[in-house]
Parts: sequence; C-alpha cells; structure tokens
Amino acid sequence: MAKRLAFFLSLLFILTLSSVRGQDIHFSQFYMSPLTLNPALTGVMNCNTRIVGNYRNQWASVLGSSAYNTYSVSYDQKMPVGRYDYFGFGGNLWSDVAGSLDFQTLTLKLSASYSRRVGGDRRKSNYIVFGVEAGASQRSIDYLNAQWPNQNDNGVFNGSFDSGEVELPTNFLFGDVGIGLLWFSVLDRNSNFYIGGALNHLNQANLSFYQDIDNKESVESYYTKTVFHAGGEFKTGKEMSLVPGAVVFSQGPSLEINAGNSFRFNLDGYGQSFQLGAWMRLARHFEKPLLVDAIILSTRFDFSNWGIGFSYDINVSSLNSASRGNGGFEFSMIYNVCGPQQRGVYCPKF
Repeated sequence: MAKRLAFFLSLLFILTLSSVRGQDIHFSQFYMSPLTLNPALTGVMNCNTRIVGNYRNQWASVLGSSAYNTYSVSYDQKMPVGRYDYFGFGGNLWSDVAGSLDFQTLTLKLSASYSRRVGGDRRKSNYIVFGVEAGASQRSIDYLNAQWPNQNDNGVFNGSFDSGEVELPTNFLFGDVGIGLLWFSVLDRNSNFYIGGALNHLNQANLSFYQDIDNKESVESYYTKTVFHAGGEFKTGKEMSLVPGAVVFSQGPSLEINAGNSFRFNLDGYGQSFQLGAWMRLARHFEKPLLVDAIILSTRFDFSNWGIGFSYDINVSSLNSASRGNGGFEFSMIYNVCGPQQRGVYCPKF
C-alpha cells in the first residue's frame, strides 16, 4: 500500500507540472519577512541596516526527507533624503525545494523604495511609501527519481520499464517584476499601525518545462499575485502591547488569509521584549471553499539589535488524518545595525 501511495503521489506531481501554474512561497511569520511580503517595506526600519533570515519546514510528518524546505535571506538599508524622507534599497534571495524530485525555485530580487512624510512631527508622523522590485528566478528538477505511467507494473513502480517520455529540460530562467505601496502612522514610540499592498509577477513569466521541446512552445504563465497586509502595535499597559496583523494573498485560483495577534511583554527599558501569539490561516484552492487550514502558535524574543521568532503550524484541514495535525515549523531572525540616530521614531517595528 505504501508503494502504491508513493507511486500515485509521484505520478500526480509529474502530471501537474504541465497543468498547474506556479504558486509562491509563504511564511507564517510574514511580519518577520518584509522583503518577501512587499517591496515597499524595503528600508522601512528605525535602524540603518537590516539582515533577515527565514527557514520553513513543512509536511515532514507525511513526506519525510521529501518535505518542503524554504530558505530566505535578505539585506536592506535606508538612506535619508532631505529633512524627513528616505530612500530604501536591498536584495532578497530565497530557495524553495519540494518533493522526491527536488523541485526547486531559486530567486534573487533587488528592491527599492521611497518614503515620503505626509504629516506629523519628530515623534508622531504619517508616511506613504512606494516600492519596486525586479529579479530573476531559476526553476529546476531532478528526474532521477521520477516515476512515469509506463512504469506502473500492476500498481507497483518498476524502474526497469521504459518511461516512454521525451527528455525534458532540467532547469530554466525567467525574469520577475513587482510593485508595492505602504502607508503607516506612528502615534508614539510604542503605538503605530500600517496598511499596504503589492502586485507581484506583473510580467507573468512562462513557467513550463516543455517550452523548448520540438520547437513547440508551451505557455504556463505565472499568476500575478495580489497582496494586502495590515497590522500595528497598541500599548495597553506599562509593560504590555497588542501586536495584531493580517495578510491576504490572492494568486490565480488560490486565496490565503493569515490573521492573528501577539501579546508583547516589555522586559526592561532597553528594548528587550517577549511575545506570544496565535494566528489562523484560511486557504482556498481552485473550486474548493475557503476553509481553515492551520492554527499557528508563535513566539518572539527581542534583545539588543536581535529579533528571534519561532512558530508552529497545527494542521486542521482534511489532510490532518495523514499529517496527524503536524504542519510546519518556522524560524525567523532579524538583526539590525543602528548606529547613531539623528532623527526620531520613524516607522513601526517589524
């Protein structure tokens, strides 16, 4: 039974390569991955430089060593312009590897932003930010472990059978561009809120592995992705704040909503804090209704210039019979290089 299940899953994966357009990576801790969320977040920080790292492992309880692994690292910084405004620029490198065929997407993007103050003073201000991004991606696949329909021997995979398949390219490159917009308001050092949106994959690149076979081009366009996100921090007591957040991803037939709240507890007067939070992710794919996919438990600790976050997805969808409720583990890290600050509080803390 296990062999038949493995054969079916591999076969399904191969068949869908030519019929399903690509969907993007996602992080449960979207608030700790600014450059993968919105190019307008480039350089939006109170320090001068920011380095971010993210790692996500998903479906290990079902797929074992073939589980989905996503890595991301980014660098961005801001540069003052005039008396109140800023330029931001940075880069983001991420890799997503999935399945027994090591289906990988490797992406490098450069982004830039311009932050314009539209009201306020040194301690209380409103900004609007416009951002753009451009880059290139490589998609690759290793056919060594591929299992094809012609190799089905009475429900069991037989590698000695001729697959009967034409030789496919193992990788290809494509370009990618996107834009973003952000508005935020800083009420004081501990209270703020923001709302933003982005459009990714505006050029709708061709993702088909079949595009160069026999000079017959097959087009599988990258769905344009629409992103809406909002959040903030609201002080509720001397040592505690509410940190709500929400994000909506819409891409082709897929829709994902992730919303929740963290409680931030300030440990001292030097920027050290501890957070505990819970989030709910809803998802829809193709014609299926919007259903609860996972409950996400998260924690974060900030000290000095570091921010460290952990989260775990508890799967509550129809797949939980196979996953036994296990979903995805995620780790995030933010390191800020501040230096002397010549201006007051500029933006929310991510």
